Formats: sequence, C-alpha cells, structure tokens
Amino acid sequence: MRIEHQRMHEKHKGHEAMHLEMMLVLLLTLFVAQVFLVQWKKRHFKSYQTVTLLGMWMIPVIFCIKLGWWRFIYIWIVWSVVNAYISYKATRKLLPGTTPRLVYRWFNFIYKISYGLGLAGYMIMMATVFGLNLLLLIRPEKCFDVGLLLIFYGLYYGVLGRDFAEICSESMASHIGYYTKSGLPGKALDVNICAICGNQMSIPYEEDDVSEKIFELTCHHR
Repeated sequence: MRIEHQRMHEKHKGHEAMHLEMMLVLLLTLFVAQVFLVQWKKRHFKSYQTVTLLGMWMIPVIFCIKLGWWRFIYIWIVWSVVNAYISYKATRKLLPGTTPRLVYRWFNFIYKISYGLGLAGYMIMMATVFGLNLLLLIRPEKCFDVGLLLIFYGLYYGVLGRDFAEICSESMASHIGYYTKSGLPGKALDVNICAICGNQMSIPYEEDDVSEKIFELTCHHR
C-alpha cells in the first residue's frame, strides 16, 4: 500500500506547478477579456451590442438542439417569431401611428413575465432553504431545479427583451425624426401635438375620465 502511494506521488510529481500555471493563465485570460470587452463596448457600442445580442440569442438554442432540451426550443421559437414580427414593424421607415403602442405593449409584457418568473424562482429557492418544501413533501433537489429554471428563463428573456427594446425604440425615434446621432432633432412640435402621429391631443386631465395610464415626458408631452 505504501509502495503504491509512493508511486502515485512520483507519477504526479510536478503537477502542482502545472496547475498553478494553468490558474495564472486562466486569470490573465479573464482579465484581458474583460478589458477587451469594456473597451469594445466603449468605442464601438453598435457592433458590441449586435454581436453580443446575436450570440446570446443563438448560442443557447444551438446547445439545446444538441442536448435535446425541447422545452426551451419550443419557447424560444414562439418568442423569436413574435419578437421578429414586432422588430420588423418597429424598423420600417413608414411607421404607422399604432406601431409604438404595439411595441411598448409587447416589451412591457415581456418585462412583466420575466420579472414574475425571476421573482417566483427566487421565492421557491428561499422557501427551500428554509425547509418549507418539507411541508409539501417535495424533495429539495426538485425545488432547486424548478427555482433555477424559472430564474434562468426570467433573466434570459428579460435581458433579450431589454436589448431588443433599445434597438426598436432607437429605430422608431430616428424614423419619426425626433432623434439623430448628432443629438439635434429634425422636428419640433408644440406641447399639445402627439410626437407619434402628429395629431392634436385631446386627453382629459381628470384621472376618472382616462381609460388607460398616461405618461408625461419631461417636455410635457403626454
């Protein structure tokens, strides 16, 4: 037994130095990659946003197809089809007056669903930590799996929705004419003129007469 133990030590002699070198290389790679990503985002934000968005959108589904995780694939397909339609409507040069409302409703819906999923997953995991799953005779492993799954879906589609919302809103603003790269708008309207459709607004100020929420911008447009 002692001889086998000595042979094992001789066989793995010098591996400690190799493991240390691997750790140093890993830390250096992470540091360089972080600096590169920060500088890329700072200097070329458009390309950074496009590449990271496409990577985050496509890479997970490729792994899921390879591993056969069909639930994620089905949800991803439905989300992608609807999101592609909304993005197509938002990036047209001839922008109908109803498109901004449609875009807002879609991404607001995605935000609420993602927030709810993340919150539900977090509550399930915390309840499992405190042992509440024992009252329902549910194994802790099952609860943690469900909690992590909900948190993942909430974070994944929440971040994707946020990035697509930024692209769609910037595209709509530039096509309407109230945003340019130089920061100087191409149009200027009175306070009582809608910046989306160009018509005069007739919104009552009494909250009892309003059927839906009204948001007022810093320029007093409502």
